[in-house]
Amino acid sequence: MSSELLDRSCRDLRDQIAGGEVSSVEATKAVFEAIGKYEETIGAYISTFEKEALERAGEIDKKAAAGEEVGALGGVAVAVKDNMCTTFGATTCASKILESFRSPYNATAVEKLLNAGAVIVGKTNLDEFAMGSSTENSGLRQTINPWDTSCVPGGSSGGSAAAVAAGMCFAALGSDTGGSIRQPASLCGVVGLKPTYGRVSRYGLVAYGSSLDQIGPLTRTVGDCALMMNIIAGHDAADSTSVDEERAPVCDYLAKLDEAIGGLKVGVVPEFVAGADEDVRRAIADAIEVYKGLGAEVIEVEMPHLDYAIAAYYVIATAEASSNLARYDGVHYGHRTEEPSDYIEVYSKSREEGFGKEVKRRIMLGTYALSSGYYDAYYLKALKVRNLIRGDFTNAFEKCDCIMMPVSPTTAFKIGEKVDDPLKMYLSDIYTIAANLSGIPGISIPCGFDGSNLPIGLQILSPAFSEDRLLRIARMFESTTDYHKKRPVIVD
Repeated sequence: MSSELLDRSCRDLRDQIAGGEVSSVEATKAVFEAIGKYEETIGAYISTFEKEALERAGEIDKKAAAGEEVGALGGVAVAVKDNMCTTFGATTCASKILESFRSPYNATAVEKLLNAGAVIVGKTNLDEFAMGSSTENSGLRQTINPWDTSCVPGGSSGGSAAAVAAGMCFAALGSDTGGSIRQPASLCGVVGLKPTYGRVSRYGLVAYGSSLDQIGPLTRTVGDCALMMNIIAGHDAADSTSVDEERAPVCDYLAKLDEAIGGLKVGVVPEFVAGADEDVRRAIADAIEVYKGLGAEVIEVEMPHLDYAIAAYYVIATAEASSNLARYDGVHYGHRTEEPSDYIEVYSKSREEGFGKEVKRRIMLGTYALSSGYYDAYYLKALKVRNLIRGDFTNAFEKCDCIMMPVSPTTAFKIGEKVDDPLKMYLSDIYTIAANLSGIPGISIPCGFDGSNLPIGLQILSPAFSEDRLLRIARMFESTTDYHKKRPVIVD
């Protein structure tokens, strides 16, 4: 019964809990059975809250039995990436510098999940401070891919993607700064959405790159992704970058989800896709053929500045990281070195002991780019390139409704394969970074498998604040294929 429960969608499970057909306690226990069975192998979680989760599930069941509203996610077990503040458990960002940090408040997105009746079962692993593409940079533990335990799950939201894929939660929140939701979703065979910048509040999300970060859902189906967006989207006065709903109203993302879009025009950038592996190119081409069969017109679009996205991103993101991480000084909160001789030693030793290798690398890169004499040569130039990339998307969307391309140039790679070659690792994000630089929404949906039975994701990008249309386009493919129904066989 527990394995059958774990295959249910969030929507179906919520309705069954509300109707008394299934109890939230029963479903939550099934999740913790899966965690008990697989977590030692997969390492998706930094912390779990079994006692608290079962107590909350019991409260939801009492509400359902009394005929009360249980919420849009009432009784459904979900997970949260551990760079979002919670009043329960630690908020570590997978870093030794915050290993014992307890937040006095919940992130807005977390608070919205709780208000919707969700049962939060744990906080998931990530690359330290969300800096990485494989979750190998976590300062606390290694997460592996449920489809192949010798491979990475992607990053930085690798823990969230792995937990969803392995049935260790029904849905999860991740954050996406340069592909950190979409890339692990692709590598783990689940659905991952990066909303438009400003669509979901960043309040309570520990900052990496403030002009790039965005919270979004990872789920098994497009429908569950739309459900999660109904809950977390919307204006938040606590976040100055959150967009006013008068300017960009939030719609019901489920209302027209199953209505196909007639006259759909799909944009492709052939020369940009050429660098992907053969299996990835084949799967993307096959997926586009499915859309053609559904009546879509495929149009080639020119985006001449995409080749500069990686360079621009790693200047802008590291510069913002350098500024954001300056607050971890061994004084205000977080790790403090023992018995320092003076304040300078408090600052330098606390940071040296608390930050991992990749975080230090990005802080140094960003500090250099912002330093006197180099600001114009690097940071200012990167901002200009960012505007050119935005212009490429604006021009492309005048000709098409969406753009389709791979999420990652490869399927999941071996643990340790790229960790000692930063440039090679950074190129894992070549197809995802441009959406963050431009602030537009993007989604990854399962679209095939390579010769080793590792998942491949199709990335769909659309204009800003068009998540409703983006989800409908994604659902068109999902409704005619069964890639999203396949589950990994986990072998420890």
